[in-house]
Amino acid sequence: MKSGVRYWLIMAVLVAATTAMAYLSHGESTPPARPLSEFPAQVAGYTTGANWPLDQATLDLLGMTDYLNRGYVSKSQGIITLYIGYFRSQRTGATIHSPKNCLPGAGWTPVRAIVYQLPLDDGRKVPVNLYIVRKDLDEQLVLYWYQAHGRVVASEYWGKFYLVYDAMRLNRTDAALVRITAPIYNGDEEQARTRALAFAKQITRDVDQIIPR
Repeated sequence: MKSGVRYWLIMAVLVAATTAMAYLSHGESTPPARPLSEFPAQVAGYTTGANWPLDQATLDLLGMTDYLNRGYVSKSQGIITLYIGYFRSQRTGATIHSPKNCLPGAGWTPVRAIVYQLPLDDGRKVPVNLYIVRKDLDEQLVLYWYQAHGRVVASEYWGKFYLVYDAMRLNRTDAALVRITAPIYNGDEEQARTRALAFAKQITRDVDQIIPR
């Protein structure tokens, strides 16, 4: 199927299913999640350096149920920042915001973006977004994806599709946005990519152990 036809087919299904979902407003059957504060303090050779709380205005804007905004440090590899925003329900207007919208709003200029197939220990490959951004003289490599019910999704469109699909199939709209940020030191993008991907490879499993499957 051609990509243009596939796109419009997905959009048509989304519009129809979202309309139907609006009428299925009965309580959701989402299992309880563990607090994201319990996320492992050590990941891929990194140790927790600091947890950064978000201000109330940001929390009100994003509307997530729980979040983690943590810096991890390694003496040999530098800093990696991990953000996870978990939404127990997305039926009432609180929905996941794409970093492609949020980062430019914070002053970061996009340089390029690709979808990378991340290999996992179980032999699977899952798609994650790899995004290079710049602000003044600073460059960062950003990895992000949407995770729910053991599924990792890179595409915003497919993320919305599965949101509606799971609402109708499971009566659940819970999901998480996972974002990893690695500074690019001395223009060495390859080094930042290696660090961020190794970190991502481990935490996909850790996220599944925190949020409901």
